[in-house]
Amino acid sequence: MELKPGDQAPAFSLPDENGKVVSSDALRGKTYFLYFYPKDDTPGCTTEACQLNDNLTQFKTLGVPVLGVSQDDAASHQAFQKKYGLNFDLLTDVDKKAHNAYGAWGERPGRGEGVIRSSFLIGPDGKVKKSWYFVKPDGHALEVLKELQG
Repeated sequence: MELKPGDQAPAFSLPDENGKVVSSDALRGKTYFLYFYPKDDTPGCTTEACQLNDNLTQFKTLGVPVLGVSQDDAASHQAFQKKYGLNFDLLTDVDKKAHNAYGAWGERPGRGEGVIRSSFLIGPDGKVKKSWYFVKPDGHALEVLKELQG
């Protein structure tokens, strides 16, 4: 199941790297970027996270928080952030409820079941503005900014 522009974004409430709960309810009223990635500190995930971090000033200027989601625990997220100087929240979705709700878990061609690298721009009304599935990590941050700058 893939989310399309105009779909209601599934509600979520997930702990960040410090155990503080971040929820879709608390983000209502602002545009935010939510992305699902397989694992902290692996090559593709590091490329994607570092490029998002390198462009974080532009996201902040546009008033758009960046939120990464994986199944990794808080300690793993903290180590990943520290190692690469990441300045945005990483959320933990151990039971894959958010992954499943967003279509970010499923069959990957030639690779079996697992995390489908995907990302979403969610509007202030809680609806999907844009969704990407089977994301290529390199260059994705600029692709998202281009979409935001319309």
